[in-house]
Amino acid sequence: MRIGTFVLAAQFPGQGPGEVLHRAVRSAEAAEESGLDSVWLAEHHFVPYGVCPSATTLAALLLGRTRRIRVGTAVSVLPNHHPVALGEQAALLHLTSGGRFSLGVGRGGPWVDLEVFGGGLDAYENGFPEALELLLDWLREPRVAGLGERFGFREVAVVPRADELLDGAAGAAGTSGPEVIVACTSPKSVRLAAGRALPMLLGMHCGDEEKAEMVALWRTAAREAGHPPEVVEGAAHVSAGVAQIADGPGDATETLVKTMPGWLRQGLDAHVTVDARHRVMRDPVAYTELLCALHPVGPPKLAADRLAATAERTGITRFALLVEGSGDLAATEENVRRLGADVLPLLT
Repeated sequence: MRIGTFVLAAQFPGQGPGEVLHRAVRSAEAAEESGLDSVWLAEHHFVPYGVCPSATTLAALLLGRTRRIRVGTAVSVLPNHHPVALGEQAALLHLTSGGRFSLGVGRGGPWVDLEVFGGGLDAYENGFPEALELLLDWLREPRVAGLGERFGFREVAVVPRADELLDGAAGAAGTSGPEVIVACTSPKSVRLAAGRALPMLLGMHCGDEEKAEMVALWRTAAREAGHPPEVVEGAAHVSAGVAQIADGPGDATETLVKTMPGWLRQGLDAHVTVDARHRVMRDPVAYTELLCALHPVGPPKLAADRLAATAERTGITRFALLVEGSGDLAATEENVRRLGADVLPLLT
């Protein structure tokens, strides 16, 4: 079982971005100090839901401040980036960290980001497969040309090469380049990831049954794509969730129900669609209560049991857990510490 934290850099009401980002950095440092496996960083633009606009930049900072823990993006929004530029950043972080970087990518949403960064709605609706393929080529080949509808350019040398680590170090999946993981929210994205044997990141709004169905679909699609059994069965998918540890049965839930709806309300309401389409946002209180019911929120034994149950039902043994739900720096650090000291030993 590999337990990591999921850092959204959530801006709670009354907080400034400097305070939020300091808490994000400290929570990641605390994760390493507490013996956790990884830190996963989200990318958001123009909304207080998350104030980290560049997960790769924050990853670079954290890789420099840590020595052991894996740092990944969850996710870098591919329609907002040129795949070559993102590939260059991933190679740089992979090489300079000794193989501790994971690149998570996703399609994002139909937000105004697409207008600001110039990708346009087509990049969101149709362009993800081409962008992903170009990104993978950049991380695996010595020379790459853009041959698609969206990205067209002459063949150029890949510098630096992501597969030239010193001392034979390797990425999380045993490859010579950085691990690439794909956020999946639909059967289409599951099949896309499976066709390339890329592990999935599954969202915290999903329950075990839905995640198990997506893993089963991934395995079927990966076998149909011709990937060998050891690749299909060994895929290291990641389950996102929420963790809040407290001694009393209802204390952790009470903490999150008091704090998270205010953040969710202002954060989700700030999203603006690029084409004025109407988006129905979740009720913040009901969503918080759902997350508390699905994930390791409660005393250490309950938290460990829920993680073990998810692993048994889905086959997923890697977790990215949101630990900043209290909105408070000291409480977040203590939550991370308890994950390492009180929950992790129950899972080994």
